[in-house]
Amino acid sequence: MKELEYLAIINNTLSDSSFLGDDCAYLKEFDLCITQDTLVEGVHFLLETTDAFTLAQKAVNVNLSDIAAAGAKPLYITISLSLPKEIDKNFVEDFYQGVETVISKYGIKVAGGDLTGADKVYISICAIGKKYNDVGVSRTNANPGDIIVVTGTHGSSAGGLKLFAQKKSEPAVLIKKHLLPAARIEESRVIMQTAFECGVKNIAMMDSSDGLGDALYKLSTGCGYLFDIDFASVPVDEELKKTFPDEWKELLMWGGEDFELVFCVDKKVFEKLDKNKFFKIGTVSDRHITKEIAQKLNQEFENKSFKHF
Repeated sequence: MKELEYLAIINNTLSDSSFLGDDCAYLKEFDLCITQDTLVEGVHFLLETTDAFTLAQKAVNVNLSDIAAAGAKPLYITISLSLPKEIDKNFVEDFYQGVETVISKYGIKVAGGDLTGADKVYISICAIGKKYNDVGVSRTNANPGDIIVVTGTHGSSAGGLKLFAQKKSEPAVLIKKHLLPAARIEESRVIMQTAFECGVKNIAMMDSSDGLGDALYKLSTGCGYLFDIDFASVPVDEELKKTFPDEWKELLMWGGEDFELVFCVDKKVFEKLDKNKFFKIGTVSDRHITKEIAQKLNQEFENKSFKHF
């Protein structure tokens, strides 16, 4: 079964699935955002291409990226680590040194977790954050005329992964983007602050963990409007183009694991953002997604999106 089928079962089985769907669940009564992601050896990483110190930083940043995409400041994480018996204590020490590197940067605390045995390495992290202000954030909040904006370059992480598959270690910039992605915490704060100062009540935002194409698809279908995208304006590292001249466009759209922010905001918000850090790639049109268009979009998404199973 595909991931979307599993999600449909979950939504149809639970009596209340209203908290599901976005990068984070917003718990209004506590004014907190909460998320959880799992990394599995052999699916999301290989111990032959990374080490415990680097892996821990990526695992934490993956979750912090979801907190950033919810317009929240990260506060706490819990860590569940499942390890095979041949892993030694040095792995655990290096892993938590990697955790410390990230949490000390943002003033985050580890608030618990779990440690168990397993057939391979499993890392499951829950992150908790508090919203910067009362601006609403959801994948469904885009409106006609909104500017579609991204942070950072896209496709680089997928390029790094492809280099590993080819037993290559250069260009280093692509390898680093794959092994050590950075959550856009400060950029999220700026977006939320600017939206608040402009009197904007809601914005649409998520991260590009499963690719830019995935994010655009989910934001577009979430609001029900088509997006007009100028793909020439999407930031891309020149090393990706040079290294994969025939594949970089596909990697840019569907590669995933760049963990950049993709968001839709009112024009007055975008005008106040730093154009060296926030890049306009299109606008939300006033054309509704019809049933026929939805079928085509769904087919494209099914064919090209990242498969978690």
